[in-house]
Amino acid sequence: MKVLLQTCAVVAVPLLLVSCSGANAANPTTPPPYNPYPSGILPANAESETARVQGEVQGIFQQALAEANALPPANVTGQPPTQQGSGYRAIMTLGKLMNYDVNMSALKNMACASCHMPYAGFGGPIPSVNLTMVAYPGTYHFRAGKRTPQRYTYSPYFPMLQLDNTANAFFGGNFWDGRSTGYLLLSADAEQAQHPPVDSQEMGLPDTACIAWRLSQSQYVAVFERVWGAGSLTGISWPSNTEQICSTPEGAATFGTNVTPVSLSPVDRNRANVIYDHWGQSVSAFEKSVEVSPFSSKFDAYMKGKYTMTTDELAGYNLFKGKGNCNSCHLDGRGTTLSPGQIDTSTAAQVNPLFTCFGYTNEGLPLNPRDAFYYQTTPDSLGFTANPDGFGYRDLGMGTFLRSGFGSAPSPNAEWNSQAPLRDGRFQVSSARNAGMAPSQCPTTEAPGPYFQKGFFHNGYIKSLKQLVHFYNTRDVYPYPVTSGHCPAGKTEKVDCWPMPEVTNNLDMTVGKLGLTDQEENQIVAFLQTLSDGYTVPYPNVNTFTGQCSTGGSASTQGNETLIATPTLPPCSSNVCAIPPLPNPAIP
Repeated sequence: MKVLLQTCAVVAVPLLLVSCSGANAANPTTPPPYNPYPSGILPANAESETARVQGEVQGIFQQALAEANALPPANVTGQPPTQQGSGYRAIMTLGKLMNYDVNMSALKNMACASCHMPYAGFGGPIPSVNLTMVAYPGTYHFRAGKRTPQRYTYSPYFPMLQLDNTANAFFGGNFWDGRSTGYLLLSADAEQAQHPPVDSQEMGLPDTACIAWRLSQSQYVAVFERVWGAGSLTGISWPSNTEQICSTPEGAATFGTNVTPVSLSPVDRNRANVIYDHWGQSVSAFEKSVEVSPFSSKFDAYMKGKYTMTTDELAGYNLFKGKGNCNSCHLDGRGTTLSPGQIDTSTAAQVNPLFTCFGYTNEGLPLNPRDAFYYQTTPDSLGFTANPDGFGYRDLGMGTFLRSGFGSAPSPNAEWNSQAPLRDGRFQVSSARNAGMAPSQCPTTEAPGPYFQKGFFHNGYIKSLKQLVHFYNTRDVYPYPVTSGHCPAGKTEKVDCWPMPEVTNNLDMTVGKLGLTDQEENQIVAFLQTLSDGYTVPYPNVNTFTGQCSTGGSASTQGNETLIATPTLPPCSSNVCAIPPLPNPAIP
């Protein structure tokens, strides 16, 4: 495979010192703010919180530059050529630099890390956004996506997306809808890193070649060429208007339908594509490193006999793999106790279980009317409209991807298309690891705190681990044929009233009526908190949070003060529900 052969062309180059001085970005002209949102959707502190996170990102970027300067001279020998001794460290450091580089966005104000910070388990770092608009503002403020930022701890361990014909089930891939299949790089995670830079709602570059251009202008050219070979960032004849193009967010009317507006020769386009592949591979190397995915939790220590669980943690673990049936999807590498009196005498199937089955399921989450995507129905100053369907949009998850549908990405395998109706409403089973990770100064996700507000599941509807477990436990105990914000008088949403699912097709019925007591729910929460990394060794940069903790209230009703009434929903848009093969049954 040509790309793989080129990735092996590593040669010895001296590591030139990179500058740790000066700003990491020189902002181009910024278009006027885009704010189509009714009052209360966009948090009041969106600007200041975005700036706060950018400052934290800049600080870690400088840290990565210092680490690059400390690398020993490259020593590439052997057959195949191998960077001996420092190869792992070099590519991990390169990926770290890329991850925290705000110049890798159209307006030079957003890095990958802007939506994925260490203290949130590499999930969303802004509590007010997690509480309200769910998706994060992209490079063009305030365009926003439609889903919560998925944690990417342990994401490199997810295999390529494949259809198991015997089980008739998909496993692997990255993203909530599985659209990062790994088909070309043979790594779902490396491909995942290639999507946000050219997503109109995220980093917003209008052409993948803009990554190659910006890397060639970066402060760490020497680090890139140390890993991928001398001259690997040079030799492309860039048009004189390249920076102008790359500083215009994707989706601008001026581009029309052209996704390669940087005019390159076929040879130079291929070179830029190879660099883009190296971008994905480098970021994935960082994400698989011990800085991101270290297996350093209390549970890992427990598995090695180096931690004794508390009474509640151990009870929660037994419930997790027993009455709660959590490990039917969030595999713990152990056996399952399903009936009273059974004793789990199994031994660890693996020493580093990932707490996911890599599969996809529809848990029956209600439509969340706070999701910013529903309100982006008018064009911004560049003539781009993110969601012309408004509340006619339905998030069909993997089903939309398999149809190469609106708001997802093209499927690379036409043979999967017929599977779409069986996958409508299904989303990836994320790893339970680091679901409860929070900054050291507000070390829990649970009220009354001090706590760090997160949003759980793909649409952020759930606001605490307690609510998450209660949802699994009682979804089918307290169902009501209403949308969010319309529970009957005397009922409390998320406590004794669950609004109807956004998508009822393919609903997972292994949960919904588990019979857990309130105490048992709390014990499962206690166990989930043992899955946060940083117990055996400190988790890097977990203390870089410079925002404010939240306090007060109850985990059971956390976030309910921000509930809003779902408007009367129009029928599912033809943009989503009329793409063959049609959903079955039809989605209202």
